Amino acid sequence: MRVAIFSTKYYEREYLDRSNAEGRHQLSYFDRALTEESADLAIGADAVSVLLGDAVDAGVIGRLYGNRIRMISLRSAGYDNVDVEAAAKVSIKVFRVSAYSPRAIAEHAVALILALDRKTHKAYVRVRQNDFSLNGLMGFDLFGKTVGVVGTGKIGRAFCEIMLGFGCKVIAYDIRVSETMVAKGVQYVTFDRLLQLSDIISIHCPLTADTRHLFDASAFAKMKVGAMLINTGRGAVLDTAQAVASLKEERLGNLGIDVYEGEESLFFKDLSGSVVQDDMIERLMSFGNVLITPHQAFFTREAVEQIASMTIGNFTDFEDEKISENEVKGKEAMVSRSYVNEMSPDVIAEAIY
Repeated sequence: MRVAIFSTKYYEREYLDRSNAEGRHQLSYFDRALTEESADLAIGADAVSVLLGDAVDAGVIGRLYGNRIRMISLRSAGYDNVDVEAAAKVSIKVFRVSAYSPRAIAEHAVALILALDRKTHKAYVRVRQNDFSLNGLMGFDLFGKTVGVVGTGKIGRAFCEIMLGFGCKVIAYDIRVSETMVAKGVQYVTFDRLLQLSDIISIHCPLTADTRHLFDASAFAKMKVGAMLINTGRGAVLDTAQAVASLKEERLGNLGIDVYEGEESLFFKDLSGSVVQDDMIERLMSFGNVLITPHQAFFTREAVEQIASMTIGNFTDFEDEKISENEVKGKEAMVSRSYVNEMSPDVIAEAIY
């Protein structure tokens, strides 16, 4: 099968080519994002492959349909950037990478917690400047702290297990209770209760119409003063303007994010030689108690290898007309409050990456 791969990152080609070692599929790589204008690069291909930063809306899908594209393959678990309904109307199938190395993301969330707590990012800069003082570097023990986890799918569960290992009291909010987590000592509570009790909150839920800006002004007002908030899920789950307001009021103690609302114009790009036009992220970076990483939580050898392998596998399954759990089927796959109780926690949680 002939595939046009858009938004190709430097590290992907090696792994995709390795997974396609038998040469069954003809892969054409493009650095450009998929847009209505760039869609013609896929002429002659049977399928396109995209990342979350590619806005595959109805206009793009119409162009792909005109170019006889039959499949859209996401190199991610999330698919909120694709108009699945528009694709279904023109019989273009949509596939995703349903799961890959949940521990990579969970471990990165813990890395953000430790860095913010013990100020290692600040200490590193100081020592490089021959400043060996301890002023402003005091942290706190994780042992005994209450950690709230929003979303206990595969990634959330992996995070719970790590925090239990630190000796934390772990509480969680999810639409369904994981009996496995309960057996390990996780206590499920309401969202409001989680906000009120947690010293640290880590977000591991998908972005849906119902979770967009889940952390809004009301949520920040209910959190403990001085609490830490970590987001390795989806940027728009967090209302960034309200996070800034809470930081200014010194209510939010620390913020660590690996995702950002509007990150498409920033992340995965080297903008060091230009002026960043996003005032909100510039404001966030002005706070000493904010740590931002550029959507790298997934970025381990194991995870990239699994993404590549499953992506090539999706091409093969589509070509062989096999039924695949990785196919996204319109409204049946969309997560909403009215439908979410019919879905497994794994399906919901894995939609975040």
